[in-house]
Amino acid sequence: MAVVCAPFLVAQRADTTELKQVIIFGRHAARTPAAPNALLDTYSSLSYPVFPVPGGSAITPNGKTNEVLLGGWFRLWLTQEHLLTGDNNADAGITWVRAQNAPLITDTAQAFAEGLLPATAVTINTTSTADPLFDPIDAGVATLNQRMAISAINGRLGGNPQSLSISYAPELALLRSVLFNYPAGTSPEPAIPNGKTDVTTIPIVMTPGPPGNATVPVSPGGLGPIYFAIDPFMMEYVDGMPLSDVAWGRLDANGINQVFRLYDVLLNLEYRTPYLARVQSSNLASHIVRTLVQSATGNTMTGALGTPADKVVVLISTNTSVYGLAGLLQLDWVVPGFQPDVASLGGAIVFELRQSRRTGEYIVRARYVTQTMDQLRNRTPLTLDTPPANVPLFIPGCSAQNATFDCPLATFLHVTGKQIDLRYVDFDN
Repeated sequence: MAVVCAPFLVAQRADTTELKQVIIFGRHAARTPAAPNALLDTYSSLSYPVFPVPGGSAITPNGKTNEVLLGGWFRLWLTQEHLLTGDNNADAGITWVRAQNAPLITDTAQAFAEGLLPATAVTINTTSTADPLFDPIDAGVATLNQRMAISAINGRLGGNPQSLSISYAPELALLRSVLFNYPAGTSPEPAIPNGKTDVTTIPIVMTPGPPGNATVPVSPGGLGPIYFAIDPFMMEYVDGMPLSDVAWGRLDANGINQVFRLYDVLLNLEYRTPYLARVQSSNLASHIVRTLVQSATGNTMTGALGTPADKVVVLISTNTSVYGLAGLLQLDWVVPGFQPDVASLGGAIVFELRQSRRTGEYIVRARYVTQTMDQLRNRTPLTLDTPPANVPLFIPGCSAQNATFDCPLATFLHVTGKQIDLRYVDFDN
């Protein structure tokens, strides 16, 4: 009986660690679509709904509300863990926030801080030019060999990117039926109206990214317009639009997640491919690792974020940055209602630095925290009893066989040292 129950007993063991620091690396909140309606409407027979705020890629009022709610939940959890004291002014002195310098990102960071430390002034650190943490190529910290990038991606596809059109044929068929307003499964498929573009038939090829835009390492042919076409569906749903306006009433949450597999594969190829992950995410990973060491030692360290006194470090960027870091560190997760490894709106990879009360050893514990699609849509208040989705992350080569996948800090440094490419790291930025 002891042998059979051993895994269960280990998983249920009381936590004997103390939280010393947390690093929250999150994606921006719900926003307006990435492409203007004038372009989107060329992809469909019906007009896309208009969002309540003007401009592309701008945070919506409901997106801001959800980010405040998420920050509020972190406040409750971190207070329960005794990392925050409950005195917001005092806690502001041990909180450090950095955001990618774009209105959507800084607005998200401000909303998160509003929930984390209500009615308290929190500085949002940004850079005036390309941020080397999140845009290391544009910032000149890393150099991407585009030929190598294209080869690395094509190598994962057997040298034939167009094969994705066969692998994802059900998703393409469903998307086409939604865009051109006919029942899924109709055979033969109806012709496309004059003047419209069928994004599902544009060839999928991997070519060099746009000149002067290093944040787009590779141009993926038809997957680019497909992303623009499906992007509004997720935003419509989580922003709380009437269901009749969500993909024109043609998709529920499950259907949205199915067609979003077409975007998920693009992100996986461009940011989780090992070569691209090393180039694009080594600097960020290095800063996160060195920040944990700085906190554990209490000594100021070059290439770390904040100061040794900072207990809460918040980084806000895009899903591409989250994908890249996850790819570099080989982190995977499944959140109910989402496809595997999705960097959801507002979702965050969380690194906890903990210390054993018995041995004094420092350990790293990682998790992925996100509101579910319905929590976002309904703007569900979050409490310790009604939390966001919260799943532990296994760190390959490091995690223990327990319920929280604890990783000794010394081992974490060894494992990440093999994954971080110092050619793409700038300890000063």
